[in-house]
Amino acid sequence: MSDQTAAAPAVDVGSLTFDEALVELQRAVAELEQGGLALERSIELYERGVALHEHCAGLLGQAELRVQRLLERAAGQLTAVEARSEEDAD
Repeated sequence: MSDQTAAAPAVDVGSLTFDEALVELQRAVAELEQGGLALERSIELYERGVALHEHCAGLLGQAELRVQRLLERAAGQLTAVEARSEEDAD
């Protein structure tokens, strides 16, 4: 990653769509996995990654609620839909 990219101001996590946050999270993880980073950069990436993960999890929770409401409206009653988290899939 170039110095210019590393110095670019970070976009507010709350303003990102799920897809944007997920892509940024994947990039941060890849950069951390490459290693060779200064300690401060590693900590910054880790902190940003945690914030991105929490944002994605919140958006997924909201999406699940929306789907449940749609199912409720369509059938006149709530239909349970199995939703698996990433932790369950592992």
